[in-house]
Amino acid sequence: MGRLIVIEGLDGSGKQTLTKGLAEQARATGLGITTMAFPRYGVDIHADLVRDALYGRLGDLSDSVYGTALLFALDRRAAAQEIRDRLTQFDLVVLDRYVSSNAAYGAARLGGPEVDTGFPEWVLDLEIGRFGLPRPDRQVLLATPRHIAAQRAAGRAEQDSSRSLDRFESDAGLQERTAAMYERFAAEEFLSPWTVLRPDRPVDLLAELVG
Repeated sequence: MGRLIVIEGLDGSGKQTLTKGLAEQARATGLGITTMAFPRYGVDIHADLVRDALYGRLGDLSDSVYGTALLFALDRRAAAQEIRDRLTQFDLVVLDRYVSSNAAYGAARLGGPEVDTGFPEWVLDLEIGRFGLPRPDRQVLLATPRHIAAQRAAGRAEQDSSRSLDRFESDAGLQERTAAMYERFAAEEFLSPWTVLRPDRPVDLLAELVG
């Protein structure tokens, strides 16, 4: 059985780059690795619906923290069997975002780590408890400074004329509170043990993930 690894971080933090680099490094050492990214835009209807909501195309749906979180969760529920199948076929299954992203962004929308909403626990009960999603063996927080992540996200949108920043990406306060939620999750080992990657603290990530 393979290990389920999750890469988490803000929009523009470098998750795609890290995932790609980790996959190349793992394959070079002979490890079987596969990757997936959430939300699965263009693959799952729930992901496409939440994208429409975040761009204001579904009325006031995006105003509902629980409504958008449910759509994100349903996208992962539809992928649950595929994740389990891949865990039987590969040494490492690496996911770009997973359950904790839903918990972090939703809790941040409700006020952030200073407000006890019970939202992370609600997400955990929904996705792991009721939907039966596999628990990750380890989560990796890419703790890129928020202003750098924001610059990258904006630059990415400028380079792609068909894409603009969505409601979450364009909200600096939300991104700040989400970063704080991620730090809290890592400290509390929410859902699994965490590894925090900071620009000034190099880590042999592959060795840590397979060790």
